[in-house]
Amino acid sequence: MSEKKNLIGVLIMAYGGPDSMEELPGYLADIRAGRPTTPAVLEEISNNYRLIGGKSPLLAFSAAQAEAVAAHLDPERFKVYLGMRHWAPWIEDVVGQMIDDGITKAVSLVLAPHYSKLSVAKYQAKVADGLEMYRGQIEFDHISSYHDAPKLIRAFANRVQAGLEEWPESERDSVHVIFSAHSLPVRIMKMGDPYDAQLRETAELVAAAAGLSDAQWSWSYQSAGRSPEPWLGPQLEEYIPELAAQGKKNLISIPVGFVSDHVEILFDIDIEAQAVAREHGVRLVRPNALNNDPLFIETLAELVQQRAAKWLSA
Repeated sequence: MSEKKNLIGVLIMAYGGPDSMEELPGYLADIRAGRPTTPAVLEEISNNYRLIGGKSPLLAFSAAQAEAVAAHLDPERFKVYLGMRHWAPWIEDVVGQMIDDGITKAVSLVLAPHYSKLSVAKYQAKVADGLEMYRGQIEFDHISSYHDAPKLIRAFANRVQAGLEEWPESERDSVHVIFSAHSLPVRIMKMGDPYDAQLRETAELVAAAAGLSDAQWSWSYQSAGRSPEPWLGPQLEEYIPELAAQGKKNLISIPVGFVSDHVEILFDIDIEAQAVAREHGVRLVRPNALNNDPLFIETLAELVQQRAAKWLSA
């Protein structure tokens, strides 16, 4: 009888979010890395979470995505794990569990398609912290970005089409698509960070796949952090009035920097941006996020299989 091969670990990572209002202060303390959260900021963010149901749905969506990826992989060869950067299950602890399970080789990916030293690199640093903390050795192959993966592009293009279908065919030429992603500090541009370039490439590829002309779409950032340094813009809630002033009153929001519904979509777009749109006589449509879209899940599973091929053939 042949010896059973060791399983290859698959570590899927997401940002994390509070599972209740009671957890919110601790969550904010973690993401703010020691910077105090003022009572005014705590109340503002608490209100945002109350308006979307009193908790972050990110863990549930991420767990469903991880489970869906696992269903595409051979359970005799792969074991899928889910870790969060800023809340439980913490990435470091999940790495410890992988060590306990005897994992020696693993592929990691973040549920964010675009690389930045201020985002994806920090997840990878958490993996290293976990290995050090639990005194283990796992050979990780990190998938740093997948912003141009063909099935991902098709999935987003399908969202554009779904948005356009909210208007009669005779009116669709008047509809303008806004692609967006989470803003980061402007200083990343001086760092030579690829984040902005990757995002704009994604937007261009999706626009082309959806058959949009150059005049039918544009770019915006959203969800800038609460720190005094400048952040990449324009911000969505400031950009919508600009488009309205240009006569663009039919808009579709496609947040290509996010792969599931959570606070940056459910509040920042569905509540805050929608309020701005109504104030300026604009109709703003936001199709569903990718969540468990089969094309997105296939993208992730195929990326994992490609990276693990060198171990599977050994």
